[in-house]
Amino acid sequence: MTRRLPFVLALLMITSLLLAACGAPTPSSVPKLKVGVVLDTGGIEDKSFNEYTLKGARDAAAKAGLEFSYLPSQSTSDFEKNIESLIAEGADMVITVGFPLGDATAKAAQRHPDIHFVIVDHAYYPGFGCPNTVEDCYTEAGGLVNVTSLMFAEDELGYLAGVLAACMSQNGTVATVAGMEIPPVVRFVTGFHNGAKSVDPDVVTLSQYIPDFDDPATGKVVAQDFINQGADVIFGVGGNTGNGGLLAAKEAGLMAIGVDVDQYFSYPAVQDALLTSASKNVDVTARTAVEDFAAGRLAGGIRMATVSNGGVGLAPYHDWESRIPQACKDQVEAAEQAIQADPAITGAK
Repeated sequence: MTRRLPFVLALLMITSLLLAACGAPTPSSVPKLKVGVVLDTGGIEDKSFNEYTLKGARDAAAKAGLEFSYLPSQSTSDFEKNIESLIAEGADMVITVGFPLGDATAKAAQRHPDIHFVIVDHAYYPGFGCPNTVEDCYTEAGGLVNVTSLMFAEDELGYLAGVLAACMSQNGTVATVAGMEIPPVVRFVTGFHNGAKSVDPDVVTLSQYIPDFDDPATGKVVAQDFINQGADVIFGVGGNTGNGGLLAAKEAGLMAIGVDVDQYFSYPAVQDALLTSASKNVDVTARTAVEDFAAGRLAGGIRMATVSNGGVGLAPYHDWESRIPQACKDQVEAAEQAIQADPAITGAK
């Protein structure tokens, strides 16, 4: 058997050379699939969706042996141009980050039916050529059969954050410093207010939307105004804009709740103020989408991360673990169970 090995190797080498000479693909000549990511405005290190989507997608592409590239967006006018640039470079899958890229992604998906698109935090609705329901959008008739929407139950997360905030508040006033008034942000705010009211019907809930996800200075000013009105827990819901609110709470010696990722790690400057963060596992969600694409099992439609399936939830209490009363922890756990039994209790379904 061992004497035959050189002959077998020689035969394999000759076969490979003949295939190459005939133009047939060999394993080394088969092109790799390519994944591209178009980021929203806010920068690569926004400590939020851009940064964590990029991380999850890049890690998965490297593990699967796929080519990978990304393009940041300086303004909304870059969205369509960046998508087309990645496609021109050979992207087989394009991930777009955030609700603002909804229009550009839909148009590109209709122009390029052979490319698979994944959009973070945006589900389509009748109006993009979809006949009747959201599900109709992801069909041949709706024109978006090649799109997967990665969605999160923000209202459930906001509800849990509101329960904790109202329980921890000493002044009976809590507040949200929010970014653009778009559906995901509105769900966060609505859930937060309803969660707080479930603990204390008389709690005062303050909120302001700021039409920019990258304006921490304004976020800080708004939070300081809320603090002057008595708010002692600030929920930052707006990327870098919301981070300004977290910083204001930290500097005032008050409590804060982060958003999207565990901001204890992504925004260490405010660690000692953070009760927790309303965390979407964005990096995990993006990584799973790329892995499924590489395996040929990524379908069009909506993928929803919820409290029930573990796709969203409050981050660890970290420095506040021993400072949060057990009664408040119990109320959060009770709220989790209530949401699993009836997700509509958040008031934003």
